[in-house]
Amino acid sequence: IGASTGGTEALAALLRNLHPPMPPIVVVQHIPPMFSRLFAQRLETECSLTVKEAEHGDIARADHVYIAPGDKHMRVRGTMSALHLDCIAGERVNGHCPSVDVLFFSVAAVAGKAALGVILTGMGADGAKGLLAMRQAGAETLGQDERSCVVYGMPRAAWELGAVQRQLPLQAMAGAITTIVNR
Repeated sequence: IGASTGGTEALAALLRNLHPPMPPIVVVQHIPPMFSRLFAQRLETECSLTVKEAEHGDIARADHVYIAPGDKHMRVRGTMSALHLDCIAGERVNGHCPSVDVLFFSVAAVAGKAALGVILTGMGADGAKGLLAMRQAGAETLGQDERSCVVYGMPRAAWELGAVQRQLPLQAMAGAITTIVNR
């Protein structure tokens, strides 16, 4: 999942409506470093899934949500049976660290058609090219619709690039994710 402006509330609304069993969920929210940890702690108290700020070397587990640290790019590596998270400082990509594109490109390479990509409200185009790579690798892709976005920049860029298969209002996103995961 990738999000930016308006994303903290959109993510909270979405994640509160996701329940076990769920595969590991990795999230890039454009947010300053100290706030990413506080955001993860807040979500942990509100959600039925376990939520934490990702740490370098974490093994991605089912029913867990990993929030990228506010000053590090997060990538997945390994295999679908043993997904590891790398959280490493780096240059800004699309003006951001963490970058949604960095995460999505790694998911496309490692998980391919076993993945689901979701892009939520946000300014700019971060995540559009990575989501397209996920779609081209066989992943299903969802984007938040314009009416429910605080800022329709990132979902619009992904839609216009052909990266988004279906646009949905935020309130329908958890149901769509659950349906896809249960398939």
